[in-house]
Amino acid sequence: MKSPKLLAAALGAAASVALLLGSPVVTHSRAAASGNEPDPRDVSAAVSKLLEQLHYTKHPLDDQISDRLLHNYLETLDYAHLYYTQKDVALFEKKYATALDDDVLVGDLAPAYIMYDVFQKRVEERVAKIKAMLKDEKFDFQGHGSITLNRQKAPWPKDDAEADALWHDRIENELLGESLNEHPVETPVAVVTKRYDRLLRSLHEQTKEDQVKYFLNALATAYDPHSEYFTPTEFENFSINMRLSLVGIGAQLQSEDGYAKIKELIVGGPADQEGSLKPNDRITAVAQGTSGQFVDVIDLKLDKVVELIRGKKGTVVRLQVIPASSTDPSKRKIVSITRDEVKLTEQEAKAEIIEQKTETGETAKLGWITLPSFYADMNSRSSSAKSTTRDVRALLDRLNKEGVNGLVIDLRKNGGGSLEEAISLTGLFIKRGPVVQAKDSDKRVTVSSDRDPSVSYSGPMVVLTSHLSASASEIFAGALQDYGRAVIVGDKNTFGKGTVQTMVEVGRALSPFGFRLADAGALKLTIQKFYRPSGQSTQLKGVESDVVLPSRYAHLDIGEDSLKFPLPYDEVKPADYEKWTGARAQDLNDLRARSAARVKTSPEFRYALEDIAQLDKRIHDNQISLNIDERKSEIAADKARVEARKAERKARHEAAPIAYRLTLADVNKPTLPRATDDDKKKKKAADEAAAPRDPEEEADDEGDSIADSSAGGIDPVRSETLNILQDLIRQQLSRRPEIARTTRDAAAN
Repeated sequence: MKSPKLLAAALGAAASVALLLGSPVVTHSRAAASGNEPDPRDVSAAVSKLLEQLHYTKHPLDDQISDRLLHNYLETLDYAHLYYTQKDVALFEKKYATALDDDVLVGDLAPAYIMYDVFQKRVEERVAKIKAMLKDEKFDFQGHGSITLNRQKAPWPKDDAEADALWHDRIENELLGESLNEHPVETPVAVVTKRYDRLLRSLHEQTKEDQVKYFLNALATAYDPHSEYFTPTEFENFSINMRLSLVGIGAQLQSEDGYAKIKELIVGGPADQEGSLKPNDRITAVAQGTSGQFVDVIDLKLDKVVELIRGKKGTVVRLQVIPASSTDPSKRKIVSITRDEVKLTEQEAKAEIIEQKTETGETAKLGWITLPSFYADMNSRSSSAKSTTRDVRALLDRLNKEGVNGLVIDLRKNGGGSLEEAISLTGLFIKRGPVVQAKDSDKRVTVSSDRDPSVSYSGPMVVLTSHLSASASEIFAGALQDYGRAVIVGDKNTFGKGTVQTMVEVGRALSPFGFRLADAGALKLTIQKFYRPSGQSTQLKGVESDVVLPSRYAHLDIGEDSLKFPLPYDEVKPADYEKWTGARAQDLNDLRARSAARVKTSPEFRYALEDIAQLDKRIHDNQISLNIDERKSEIAADKARVEARKAERKARHEAAPIAYRLTLADVNKPTLPRATDDDKKKKKAADEAAAPRDPEEEADDEGDSIADSSAGGIDPVRSETLNILQDLIRQQLSRRPEIARTTRDAAAN
């Protein structure tokens, strides 16, 4: 098997390089610093040269990159277009739009500092006006105005007068949101006043290193959305995260529009196990223990929020969050999480054996493997080193022993990982052949193949994906689709990340002897594009599902095509490969028709489609009322909808199929535990019995169930995927004589 070639020759001793597919891996430990901090001007010059020479596009730092850098930087500082005015932006464009490329190449960071100083001045002026407004003006929330929810694509205010009117409505909305908050921290005026006091304080806490970070990261993302600059502190935290040695709640946060937003939940971590937090939830307040006072954290610097959330193992932290599915910022839910280590064993592949009735009344055994990522111990060459492929093979051996009739590989939350593991895992399901093609910046194409003719599982197979399935997940799913080996089920298409990154230590580029290895941070660089055996790219388009199920992600800005400056889609020459024996494209039409009929009559999918329609309308309208009666009416309608669905579910009283849990620790045990005995589910049920749930939170959970597989929740996608697998089994059983004849004829020839 051949791996895609890296740019090792070009990098030489100037960088430490690791293949990064979605979930990156660092292949070194941080070296001791020399004690001398590198000059930011030298770092700027080094980063710009590395981008020019090593990025996949090899695009020179020209006027086009200069213009992208300018607007990336301005939007990094003023994401919602609220503080700068059009006059400010026009002045910056006149001075810097075609000049920043020359500045960064020689290490001149003065423009970055100047634009930041103007931003800071505008924030200080705005906060002074807000505090005067909060002190002098009374709001009764009886008007009939509204505000724009997402201002990312809105123009900056043309002048101070327009900015004042914009901010008047914004502050009214914040006060209204706090007035409707069912879990108030303080009075609305006090909360909002402290929020802007804290914003100003956080702004003054920003250092020159922060400003350089924002500027150089804006430069890196001017090349493509997956290139990124890391400060030394971020590089160290990045290394810790990739070693999976975190102690906390197991969530990755990012700062966005004044909020600490949940970027990703670490599979198996405390937050993931508790089950209430979701990606894109926004944290508004943090409290320590079961009775500590909430501290408002809106507009607090991200590292300060992280400090409040982190703590000793076994202690409790409570988070007040705005749910991701809510377009009303007054909606809150309280999440209580016990801090713990994020253990690697909790992020391993795991399986279930599900017993489900067939159309003829017989019982089918269906295997379900959940794969959180394509993990591997990149630092070890030992035969016992951690490996996705080795773990999945062990699970498959047990599933085969149990006599499963079909298999689902669940990649819905799999953002990628090791390329080698994606290749070798594909090899467990095909005899041999090309799995992925890679093209470097010199347009050279290499083919990586599975050369092992053995197959660990040869039965009916479904790969379940979502719009969050990315990188290595797309390589695996795309290859199996090209071979006709598996039916792809899920969202319309996967994420669409068809690129690979390396990690380059800027300190090595500054010093040929590596004396300041980590002092200058690191640059994550895109260096290759990937292609399926068919020659199609996964870039932008992702992998399209053979059977599409309703998904709320289709209406959210998630995916490569929603990011700025993605690399384009293209294709390469198809590789030479043979389809899986017995695969027939026309079988998909039957699978689609039967699935569509079930979805049409499913109450859970009806709920899902109603929620999708409502969410789509709110996103399209992009407005929220400033009238308190209208907002209360919307909240009451949401609660009534939740209660009606609860009553309908109770009346249906549908029993879940029998399922058995299979972990790597269980593969050799004589019996397997029932999935319904899951300790997490018991604990959650006990907690819910002790404390009634917020009806709005239940509504949010119902919306998320469209995309999430939760042991204790209703997951219509999971149920329908099992039905599709049953249909696939039926198809293949009915065609066994034909497959056998085809196989004999091929052997005879």
